[in-house]
Amino acid sequence: MAINATLKTERIDVRANLPVKQLLQEAARASHKTVSEFLLDAGITAANQTLADRRRFELDDAGWQQFQQLLDRPVSTPDSRMKALLTEPGVLD
Repeated sequence: MAINATLKTERIDVRANLPVKQLLQEAARASHKTVSEFLLDAGITAANQTLADRRRFELDDAGWQQFQQLLDRPVSTPDSRMKALLTEPGVLD
């Protein structure tokens, strides 16, 4: 989704502590951007990445058929691997 960054009609306020503000200022300087430009670019990138797999995905014909078959199959009872997946801590925990 293309976002027109030149038409700026809305304001977003962000509060941060001094070390975070200084870090953002340093990163913005290193990127040759203002802090606002840096935060907006980083925020748009993060938002697109977060929402990408929730909006659209593409499959070839064989992949689509397999996907349809998986959706159409009956729900089975969870096996031990599924129970472990749902109960054990993940790599990000």
